[in-house]
Amino acid sequence: QVQLVESGGGLVQAGGSLRLSCVASGSIFSVSAMGWYRQAPGKQRELVAGITSGGSTLYADSVKGRFTISRDNAKNTVYLQMNSLKPEDTAVYYCAAGRVDSSSQWTYDYWGQGTQVTVSS
Repeated sequence: QVQLVESGGGLVQAGGSLRLSCVASGSIFSVSAMGWYRQAPGKQRELVAGITSGGSTLYADSVKGRFTISRDNAKNTVYLQMNSLKPEDTAVYYCAAGRVDSSSQWTYDYWGQGTQVTVSS
């Protein structure tokens, strides 16, 4: 099993910034991809950003140019730097860990507890 512990959520004004952190532990030998999802009230969970152990990244169109995902493999930690935040970014943000296969298919098997991000107008 893989355990994910998130931190960094909170309340911020529109235009401000936050950095989320996620530390992975346990049977992480099989993990080759980590990412961030979010879910707002009444909306479906969506992928915000993903990163492979090799550094390849993927972003949702809604956050491109504003959010940056990065990782420190030595510390088993992934980060999400969020700049120019908008009220529509308000959601519960979840860290996820999984695998990317030889066909570039990403599969997430483990999830964090979620951290609330609230952006005020």
